[in-house]
Amino acid sequence: MYKTITFSEFCDSFSDSYKNNFSYEGKRALFEYLEEYEESTGEDIELDIIAICCDYTEYENLKELQQNYDKIADLEDLQDKTQFIPIHNNDGTESERFIIQNY
Repeated sequence: MYKTITFSEFCDSFSDSYKNNFSYEGKRALFEYLEEYEESTGEDIELDIIAICCDYTEYENLKELQQNYDKIADLEDLQDKTQFIPIHNNDGTESERFIIQNY
């Protein structure tokens, strides 16, 4: 049995232990990505916050990511290796921050 949730419910699902894993804008980008994934595949996704926090990580910029993945030269190189989710600022402009699917 599945329930369709709103972005607000998605944000509220991050308990105290996980509330700081993603910024507000990061949660928005991740929510939109997961919704698009469901629509394009026809597959429902179970809301499992622990799995989401294990599978995805938000980075402030490429330099921060390179501290964990030292063989990444640039964003194009990163996009060739894993799912890349850009984060937009509240005004709609793209920020330096992004989310990747961990690999």
